[in-house]
Amino acid sequence: MASLSRRTLMQAALPIGLLASAGCSRTRQKSEPPRAGDAVPDTGTLRAWCWDPAFNIYAMKEAGKLYTAQHPKVSVAVTETPWDDIQTKLTTLALSNEADRLPDVFLVQNNAFQKNVTNYPELFADLTETDIAFDEYPDSVVNYSTVEGRRYGVSFDSGTVVNPMRIDLLDKAGLGLDDFADITWPEYLEMGKQVKATVGKPLLSGMAGETDLVMMMLQSAGASLFDDQGNAQISNNDVLASVVKTYQELVASGVMVEVNSWDQYIGSFVNGSVASALNGAWILGSVQTAKDQKGLWDITTMPRLTGFKEATNYSANGGSSWAVSAHGQTSLAVDLLKETFAGSTKLYDTILPSSGALANWIPAGTSAVYREAQPFFNNQPIYSRIVEYSTKVPSNTTGVFYYEARDAVGAAIAKVLRGVPLAKALGEAQKNVEFAMK
Repeated sequence: MASLSRRTLMQAALPIGLLASAGCSRTRQKSEPPRAGDAVPDTGTLRAWCWDPAFNIYAMKEAGKLYTAQHPKVSVAVTETPWDDIQTKLTTLALSNEADRLPDVFLVQNNAFQKNVTNYPELFADLTETDIAFDEYPDSVVNYSTVEGRRYGVSFDSGTVVNPMRIDLLDKAGLGLDDFADITWPEYLEMGKQVKATVGKPLLSGMAGETDLVMMMLQSAGASLFDDQGNAQISNNDVLASVVKTYQELVASGVMVEVNSWDQYIGSFVNGSVASALNGAWILGSVQTAKDQKGLWDITTMPRLTGFKEATNYSANGGSSWAVSAHGQTSLAVDLLKETFAGSTKLYDTILPSSGALANWIPAGTSAVYREAQPFFNNQPIYSRIVEYSTKVPSNTTGVFYYEARDAVGAAIAKVLRGVPLAKALGEAQKNVEFAMK
């Protein structure tokens, strides 16, 4: 998926009033949840919705080819449907009692999954009792599509955080990639100042007013913007306060530069203005567009917060999961997912080289393709390394009001950078989110 469309997807949200009214709708009775051992039809056409022809659509079509090869009377028809349209259709079909118009399989952005299942439970098949091996995925990605202990999604592409770095620029500053492995944010700040002083470039860039880095830092310590009961946890969140202070220090020191648009963000590392591109693993596609920098990049882990025993060097940003309609060909759709996205190294070996579609399914990381050296990244087997990172990512809570909370925190950070006291800014954010939740 192109980086711009990915970034746009991560901002999708619907008005609270519309969500609330959709949550009160009722559709016709859905079928019983699929279970392990259910009879699977040997004929039929499965319909799928997803976005991005070069990424998700390509992956689902390849999955269809593999499945049809084993089940010749079954085919998969994929319709290109942008995420914003899928989100709108979910609301519309729930409100109009037309759940039977859903496709059998559809892709959902991870950070929006819990919101949708909570508001439209009648649309989603409960996959908990199927024979999909959820234990072959990291808990953190399975939990994105888990509501009240029930499983509703099969994870697809990875949002695991990576820290791609320009090893040639680090070398000019007297540093190496190993110096940045498994370090703390204070250590990162000090070495970032060294890079800035000797090479004249910031280590890091990000969009002003955005919260991607903040959310990555928060999740790396197993923290969220909500507690387990779904209550907003912003003004009384010690981890968040530490994150915002760290962000403030990064910007004030010049170790991080803020830019005004997504294109400027991508351009900052493609044109060599900054020395790293810390983000979800999907950012690697954009990094590799800098053909003149082949061999000058490598990846390591992100820094961790200090003062919190749960803090790690691992996090996630983005990603998506497949959902199954509760009103479609559920047993056949589940079987498709079980044999392909949740069971085929051949599928992931096929789609990785062509699309960069990196698996969350842990067994994929053991294949020869995932262990191949990547010339662009210092001839290192970065893909198997990323799958290993994914197994260490802490879980976080997203819930119904995730995007509203993100926006509120983003506004708070902008205030803090302008000199507003941290406690005041986060207190205002807390009140804004609580008002939206009423």
